[in-house]
Amino acid sequence: MEASPRPRPSSRVSSAPLPVTEPFDVGVALARIEEAIAPFPKAALFELHDDGFTSAFEQLVACILSIRTRDEVSLVCARRFFALARTPAEVAALDVEAIDAAIADSTFHEGKAAQIHAIAREVAERHGGTLPCDEAVLLGFRGVGPKCANLVLGIACGEPRIGVDIHVHRISNRWGYVQAGTPERSLAALERVLPREHWIDINRLLVPFGKHVCTTTLPRCSTCPVRDMCRRVGVAGHR
Repeated sequence: MEASPRPRPSSRVSSAPLPVTEPFDVGVALARIEEAIAPFPKAALFELHDDGFTSAFEQLVACILSIRTRDEVSLVCARRFFALARTPAEVAALDVEAIDAAIADSTFHEGKAAQIHAIAREVAERHGGTLPCDEAVLLGFRGVGPKCANLVLGIACGEPRIGVDIHVHRISNRWGYVQAGTPERSLAALERVLPREHWIDINRLLVPFGKHVCTTTLPRCSTCPVRDMCRRVGVAGHR
């Protein structure tokens, strides 16, 4: 008689609450998360910055490419595109079709190609070929909202800004640190309570943390580094 196959190890799913034993301290939480995310890929814009794509224009293009697109895909698109052109003048000299071909894997690539070309032309013609670190200028571009503007100002310009994407929104509310129904409202709430020293880093840390630990469904609460202080708002089941 054949031996029964050994069961494969699997993540245990539980709906049982975990104890919250410590008051929430965002500085402690982020320090623990810094260590926990070390094995995982960096958030796309921060990885590009570390690889030398540091200008405000490059960061804005990368942020546009990342919209509704996974980091793994947007990184490939950004690097392929920057191999063609990196400055506003170089991009403005391309035709939209060439831009579109380079970024074709990005979601909504046709619209993004036209948007990137239009921004490059405006920067080349109106701002001397260099995108300024100016919130009004960034938000004045069609299709650029507070998330991309703040990420550019934080990563490329070093200004204390909070880039609230879906991970920052979900996790900060799950912690019970803020209570807000939309990313825009989470941004306003975080600007009131988050110490400015953490404004840029919260996106850098929570993007990989949200992808690999504090996931949308069945977060890995049992091994989470901040499980002793997280309120787990809205979490029905966890691993």
